[in-house]
Amino acid sequence: MAVSLARKNLLHDKLRFFITVSGVAFAVTLVFVQVGLFLGLLDNASITIEKISADLWVTSKNTPNVDFAHTFPEQYVQRVRSIDGVERADNLIVWFMQLALPNGAQEGTLVYALEDFTAWNIPWNVAQGDVRDLRRGPYMFLDSSAQRRYGPFQVGEYREVLENRMKIIGQTQFARSFTTTPITFMDYRKAQELSFQVLSGNTTYILLKLKPGADLEAVRAEIRRRLPYNDVYTRAEWAKRSRAYWVANTGIGLNMYITVFLGILVGIVVVAQTLYTSTMEHIKEFGTVKAIGGGNWDIYKILGEQATIAAVFGFVFGSLMALSMRPVMAKIDLKLIIPPEFAAIVFVGTLGLCIAAAAISFRKVASIDPALVFRG
Repeated sequence: MAVSLARKNLLHDKLRFFITVSGVAFAVTLVFVQVGLFLGLLDNASITIEKISADLWVTSKNTPNVDFAHTFPEQYVQRVRSIDGVERADNLIVWFMQLALPNGAQEGTLVYALEDFTAWNIPWNVAQGDVRDLRRGPYMFLDSSAQRRYGPFQVGEYREVLENRMKIIGQTQFARSFTTTPITFMDYRKAQELSFQVLSGNTTYILLKLKPGADLEAVRAEIRRRLPYNDVYTRAEWAKRSRAYWVANTGIGLNMYITVFLGILVGIVVVAQTLYTSTMEHIKEFGTVKAIGGGNWDIYKILGEQATIAAVFGFVFGSLMALSMRPVMAKIDLKLIIPPEFAAIVFVGTLGLCIAAAAISFRKVASIDPALVFRG
């Protein structure tokens, strides 16, 4: 009886039911899109760290994130290579440079430079070209996302980097920085040559691979002893630090929390208002439930069922709307990441908030006089 009455009351006015579900769906969509974009941006902040197959990163002291690198002598890599347990160690340069476009404009590019890219799984998604050819001359790889900033380009064309003519010999995909600055890959020595005054004899990171069975903490302790003015991070630690920098030093974290709060508030208000109105319009039906022996708990179950129906339908439609926005976001180089575990949290939260909104009506039905049904 309770289930049928709940559905009858909720579906009696289809327009009101549509408004209720729309309110929940809007809130769910807002949460998914805002948090999904937030996760996508943070993924860009650490994607190169997570893709590079290094067990440990040696950085200069207090480097805030992977993009904002500081230099230190490249000879330090020799000290690291001699440590027991280290299988391989190479210098990595990450540096901002200026690239000239055919129309004469100047744009920034974030250069990643290594002597052997294949040893470190970077770049990880090559669409055109052979990354090993970077060592053969003034060559570079550009990521496809650069077309939004640089305009169309083709493999075989030339661009000037710091007033030096460079040939594009390859194209990568999905290598993006948090700042949306396009990523360029080039040979380590070529990067030093282009920015000679700063990078000559210097590097920005040392990448390490450990031998099988090596004690990571022991190796890290020895690196710290030999390089007291550098920091050493595991891949997970360095990725976390790079993401945390952008959350702490920009407004994206606060912006996300405010938007999510507003989305939740809208959902609660819509559900509470429609359920309360529905309860008042069907107050006699609830009086009948009490008149035939039902208690407040029976009525609470009816309201809870209504809230559950609104939550489920709203979550489904909201999820579909959020997922439908993924292709649109991709066209403007934005990633919408919605992990399954986060979707489960949003569903549980949606259900709980809808039931909380229904609680506004609980107090009213608790005071219903069963004799109400016998009054004219």
